[in-house]
Amino acid sequence: MSEAVRYGPAETVMQLCNGYRVSQALYVAAQLQIAEHLATCALSSAALAQATNTHAPSLRRLMRTLTALGVFSEPQPDTFALTPTGELLRNDRPGSLRALVLFMTGPARWQCWGDLLGSVRSGEPASARVLGTSIFDYYAAHPEESAMHDHACAAQSALQAAAIVSAYDFTRFQCVVDVGGGSGRLLAAMLRACPALTGVLFDLPHVAGEALALLARQNVAERCRIESGNFFHAVPGGGDAYLLKHVIHDWDDERATVILAACRRVMGADGTLLLCEHVLPERAEHGQAAGAFLLDLEMLAMTSGGSERTEGEFRRLLAAAGFHLERIVGTVCPASPVSIIEARPA
Repeated sequence: MSEAVRYGPAETVMQLCNGYRVSQALYVAAQLQIAEHLATCALSSAALAQATNTHAPSLRRLMRTLTALGVFSEPQPDTFALTPTGELLRNDRPGSLRALVLFMTGPARWQCWGDLLGSVRSGEPASARVLGTSIFDYYAAHPEESAMHDHACAAQSALQAAAIVSAYDFTRFQCVVDVGGGSGRLLAAMLRACPALTGVLFDLPHVAGEALALLARQNVAERCRIESGNFFHAVPGGGDAYLLKHVIHDWDDERATVILAACRRVMGADGTLLLCEHVLPERAEHGQAAGAFLLDLEMLAMTSGGSERTEGEFRRLLAAAGFHLERIVGTVCPASPVSIIEARPA
């Protein structure tokens, strides 16, 4: 049951209005690395303020708020400790979401979402108006933001990889080409689950180069080769399955078709295309798929034409690139549900 369902109309509106306050409180805690300072023991607001170079009375107000929201606990007056939720803000904890929090609630997105009205009025991304350039050009000019984007994507992949591998049988393939594979976390999960499988990780040079260490840590590097390039121009051949996770939603139909067509050119007649994306319902209903619809607004505000799509929209997009949609397989990942869209050459 969604949070909104448990409240009356007035309470629902107030809860929704408070969303920006909650996200910024969480951002400050992540930025100050509060969870790291609480990793070994509970601390007072004064001790935390000394460790984070902040104003103790103000920090106490932040800590009380996040305690009320379940991120921290207050076992004694003005003494704060971690909860299981707060543990996820630690850097070195398995499953850490700190990078994802900083990415989603940091200054660049904060400013762009502040101009969502402009995007709704114009149909153009707020990023172009607020940041002065497209979001991907902004990343290219701001390496620290680009790194945060990559780390956030890796954190999201960690949430979804196990669910994707559990939901779909990858053992029937010999070689999976992960197009736009980022850190390689999803491909590593597939290779670990399928000992006979080999893989190709394909992404931009600066991204693909960082994947080698992760693949080595997962003991699958010997079954995977890494190639770099631009998926608008060409993708590697040799796979009997081509996987794209959260790639197509970044682009409008025209450019998405170019990416899919590049895959189609190197696929055999028996090849399989797998898109890991959110699939919007044809009709919005209260309490259903709210996260996917919010992500669709993210695409509106931040990208030049990117969007989440319905099944019908995916069918049309795939047909334009020479594919037929075979089926959609759902996954069980409460924190970030995603579907596997299976298509074959038409």
